[in-house]
Amino acid sequence: METFESLVRAEFTPKNTYLNTASSALLPARAVAALDAAVRLRAEGRPLDPLFADVEVCRAAYARLAGVPAERVAAGATVALFSSLVAASLPPGAEVLTADDDFTSVLNPFHARGDLKVRSAPLEGLADAVRPGTALVAVSAAQSADGRIADLPALREAARSHGARTYVDFSQAAGWLPVRAGAYDYTVAITFKWLLGAHGAAFLTVPEDFGDLVPVQAGWTAGEDPWGSCYGPVTELARSARRFDTTPALFSYAGLRASLTLLEELGVDAVRAHDLALADRFRTGAASLGHEPVPAPGSPIVSVPGLGRLQPELSRAGIEVSNRAGNLRASFHLYNTAADVDRLLDALSG
Repeated sequence: METFESLVRAEFTPKNTYLNTASSALLPARAVAALDAAVRLRAEGRPLDPLFADVEVCRAAYARLAGVPAERVAAGATVALFSSLVAASLPPGAEVLTADDDFTSVLNPFHARGDLKVRSAPLEGLADAVRPGTALVAVSAAQSADGRIADLPALREAARSHGARTYVDFSQAAGWLPVRAGAYDYTVAITFKWLLGAHGAAFLTVPEDFGDLVPVQAGWTAGEDPWGSCYGPVTELARSARRFDTTPALFSYAGLRASLTLLEELGVDAVRAHDLALADRFRTGAASLGHEPVPAPGSPIVSVPGLGRLQPELSRAGIEVSNRAGNLRASFHLYNTAADVDRLLDALSG
């Protein structure tokens, strides 16, 4: 019987100390093989039907991960695209509450409307900042800059008590944190970070009645009969969340199918335990060196203020981290080991 470690070691062969999943993940070997097969299929002029089938397999796999039926999952390419869809659903003058300095893809589409009242509050006080008249609360489940985790249950209850909808970005959480998308009106996640996919795939979950969303981005793939919707207006939109799909980046979904299979084999709970143990090891080690990370309990993303300037030097030494808002941001995922943590700590101590 394969163990967590044996499964991981069979899939990943990094050539450096890679601690930067919060930017983009390493690809498992099975995803690389699937991407290669997809490219060859295209190069050889064979039918692309298997690649379109991959999109549906990925939709179903993400639905299982998110805890909702596949009919409530739309497939697209980016968070910003789906944020724009949610922004377009709001009436002029509607108030949108966001977290201070959240990731731009979550925020900017609401600002770009120009006729919405966009208000922000500190992440820790976001639930308390919901008020009568708030139409939507938009927030990342885990903050990109420093890994802090939003108090989503408190936010959900505050939004419900004031009649506000919720839009949660799980891009920095899906893959290690249980998603439970059904607890919120809309959730979104790109897949090239903790879900181990390539760039170009993202998922949106919607309520059974689609909420207030209008499929303003609908193209032929949003039709109930996609191949019968290629010319002229779409006569019948998909009766599922597929009405919010955009034309898929087929290669991305071919690789993602393999990546999501691996995650299901490992289990999110096991991945989470592994990731958090490494993050805690780094927090403890950094503190012993006199560096206090930004408090982000329960997160595999660790940011150390003032050390972001070291990122180029660390990269030259074969240690990949990020410089975010002046912080050194290290992120720990299933392919990392205690030796990776210790190598980073040794470099910082030097």
